[in-house]
Amino acid sequence: MKAIRDIVLRHKAGERIGVTSVCCAHPLAIEAALRHALGTGQEVLLVEATCNQVNQEGGYTGMTPADYRDFVREIARRVGFPLDRLALGGDHLGPNPWTALPAAEAMERAEVMVAAYVRAGFGKIHLDCSMSCADDPVPLPERTIAERAARLCRAAEDAFQPDSESGADDAPVYVIGTEVPVPGGAAEDLEELAVTDPADAIATVEMHRDMFAEAGLSAAWDRVIATVVQPGVEFDHDKVVDYRPERAANLSRAIEPIAGLVYEAHSTDYQTADALSALVRDHFAVLKVGPGVTFALREALWALDAIEAETIPASGRAALREVALDRMHAEPGNWRKYYHAEGAALNLQLQYSLSDRIRYYWPDEQILAAQEQLFANLRATPPSLPLVSQHLPLAYAAVRSGDATLDPADLVLAHIAATLDAYHGACHPNA
Repeated sequence: MKAIRDIVLRHKAGERIGVTSVCCAHPLAIEAALRHALGTGQEVLLVEATCNQVNQEGGYTGMTPADYRDFVREIARRVGFPLDRLALGGDHLGPNPWTALPAAEAMERAEVMVAAYVRAGFGKIHLDCSMSCADDPVPLPERTIAERAARLCRAAEDAFQPDSESGADDAPVYVIGTEVPVPGGAAEDLEELAVTDPADAIATVEMHRDMFAEAGLSAAWDRVIATVVQPGVEFDHDKVVDYRPERAANLSRAIEPIAGLVYEAHSTDYQTADALSALVRDHFAVLKVGPGVTFALREALWALDAIEAETIPASGRAALREVALDRMHAEPGNWRKYYHAEGAALNLQLQYSLSDRIRYYWPDEQILAAQEQLFANLRATPPSLPLVSQHLPLAYAAVRSGDATLDPADLVLAHIAATLDAYHGACHPNA
């Protein structure tokens, strides 16, 4: 993780630079990120999996950490992305998948998970013990959160095996923090968010530092690169709370005297390019994006579905959108707690909510088969330039500039790349 640490240290030295963390598990989204990083000459690409996506029990993707590592590396090899420029991270690693269990059991499983991530070569570990388990008070006391984070750090350190060639430079780096936004966006309607109090942010850092020291983890503390705070950004089903620098000015200044630490900003999806740039400038130097990338993926797939409807006879269409909606209605477990509309309004939420719960359904066998048929149809009958311009104007621009072809996968990749452009510009303003 030397490359990530070096970027943080350059930021702390005054350089306006940051790190984009692409947090997803869809092969096209990951390929888009890899190709985008190749095209921009990015020195390192950080790809992360969450505890719900990937864990020792398979998560909703069915992948263990080792499976996910192999999955991402295989895509990297296929597109020619150097593996030494690829960094893997684990997001929200803690008891979150097992909060229905007593804390003792949930933490035991979390330790197994963190160790599995580290053994699989994940080098950036977000230690997130902010959630209450079945027998915990709500909210969880700050000291308890920090003690549990130190416990998981010990599991990570014990699991780490130095590479004989690179040695300590491969040791994991850590992210801490207790004001952690809900993974995937808020479930409730939002108007405005309270920015983390600067004193609370510093107290969190100090509490974690003390708990690491008590656990004999001072060497690991030197590799803590960021703490998660709330800079005032979030999204719900159909609204985005935009970053307002003046509201976070005191919080921004509070991290400046702390050596080696920046802020990690979650839920930056859907922020404007200017807001992302301001976040990096204000020391929120690790920008997490997940649903924003898979939302762009869904936009592109729906656009291809519309092109198919105009070019392919009804009897031969894949009807991807129809298949996906049918499967979401048949298996509501991944959206039922979040979407509460009915009828046509529910169908709009299922497809277009910014929280993008549809991302949980892309591995479904019937949806995958429909996507493959859609791509096959549009390869056999390529769309015309005017149709691409109508439905995928960002990809059309890439086709016209020679950066993409009319292949349906290429069109999807080009559309996703437009989302990544804003993040790259924020993190590398002088590139």
